[in-house]
Amino acid sequence: MLTYEALLDQNLDWALNEGSMHFEGNNAVHKTLRGIATRLEELHVDYAIAGGMALFFQGFRRFTEDVDVLVTREGLALLHEELEGRGYVRPFAASKNLRDAETRVKIDFLIAGQFPGDGKPGPIAFPLPQDASEEVNGVRVLKLEPLIELKLASGQASHRGGDLNDVQRLIQSLKLPLDFADRLNPSVRAAYAAKWNDAQIASQEE
Repeated sequence: MLTYEALLDQNLDWALNEGSMHFEGNNAVHKTLRGIATRLEELHVDYAIAGGMALFFQGFRRFTEDVDVLVTREGLALLHEELEGRGYVRPFAASKNLRDAETRVKIDFLIAGQFPGDGKPGPIAFPLPQDASEEVNGVRVLKLEPLIELKLASGQASHRGGDLNDVQRLIQSLKLPLDFADRLNPSVRAAYAAKWNDAQIASQEE
């Protein structure tokens, strides 16, 4: 199967069209998100959209080429049992993730209780989706506080600097105040304050 990512790389005109439709909420990634959300609700699997698409629904709209979904271990086992081979395929045999067979978009599953970034135990773990989500435009999406906490925690890993940039852009887009840090886990408050300061500087330069 030629993947969605490969199609983007292969055809510039198609990629530009996908990018344009993404910001209209109508490209392959959005279609994949709506499809998997519907299937999970039919299976009564608790979930929360995370990652770039959660940012999109919470107010910072950037392009992303996959869908991140937070589930429990039990939910992951059930969805694989019910969905694999029925419109969804594993990227490779041992993968916990799936790919939409029609859109070819990858769906990355994040597991409640595991840890963001480098995966090493820390003060912030992926929360239970039913406790950390809210309905936005008909789908369950990570609430703003856990989304920012996870991004800041993940960004402490040397290879995950993009997560810190996401927080800065989210602060700029939503004009979040400095004292929003009081709503976050104490372990990431200093990191939030640092990105808040960066956001003020960036806004002045734009």
